[in-house]
Amino acid sequence: MIGAILGDIVGSPYEFDRGKKIKDFGPLFIDASEYTDDSVMTIAVAEGLLDAGLDADPETIKKAVVKSMKKWGRKYINAGYGQKFIWWLMLADEKPYGSWGNGSAMRVSSAGWLYDTLARTREVARLTAEVTHNHPEGIKGAEATASAIFLARTGKSKEEIKEYVIKEFGYNLARTLDEIRPNYHHVESCQQTVPEAITAFLEGNDFEDVVRCAVSLGGDCDTLTCIAAGIAEAFYGVPEEYKEKTLARIEDDMREVYERFREATDHDDQS
Repeated sequence: MIGAILGDIVGSPYEFDRGKKIKDFGPLFIDASEYTDDSVMTIAVAEGLLDAGLDADPETIKKAVVKSMKKWGRKYINAGYGQKFIWWLMLADEKPYGSWGNGSAMRVSSAGWLYDTLARTREVARLTAEVTHNHPEGIKGAEATASAIFLARTGKSKEEIKEYVIKEFGYNLARTLDEIRPNYHHVESCQQTVPEAITAFLEGNDFEDVVRCAVSLGGDCDTLTCIAAGIAEAFYGVPEEYKEKTLARIEDDMREVYERFREATDHDDQS
């Protein structure tokens, strides 16, 4: 989960196509590197899943996730949410609003770590999406991201992860980053973010290289890098220096949830 938060923070200065679309953009962390709604909702979903309990039924999971997302979203209301999501946060109504936005994928990383089977991982990822992003593309983006994390942390190769994602979710992973980069622009849909993020993971040579690959694409690159780095964490781990820099840039209450998550997953070397 720390990888996803790191990706959000590192990508944040370059969102809205503000970067030069290069991998050599300087240090990962600069003064302008800060968490956004991606990190807030990553923390919120993790807390919701932990509060529900790992064996909870679907309705219990959904209620816990909604409660947590509304709590964290209202507390950090200026983190950069889309207008429809802000509207949802403020309403007492808990109904989803049919979104296919990439928010369902950027917040799901904890589901990739918490469960013992791929089937359960996919089920819970789907539930975390459905509370807001109940469009098929929104659900698919969350399931694909969580599945890639699960497969990476359980020892699958990049080729195996790629084949699974193509077979199960139908994403086009045939394009290279060099082919994607020239015409890629700021877009907030799952279908135009998740495949690109997975491609950045597949092409990267180590954790930092994946992050740089993702940022180099531009577009909604805090979210894209959040997704890519969340998968890269499960495959490579995160250098301790980068963990420390990431944790230093989030709030105390966020760090408390992260530590609770670490204890629950017992993946001390990576999560």
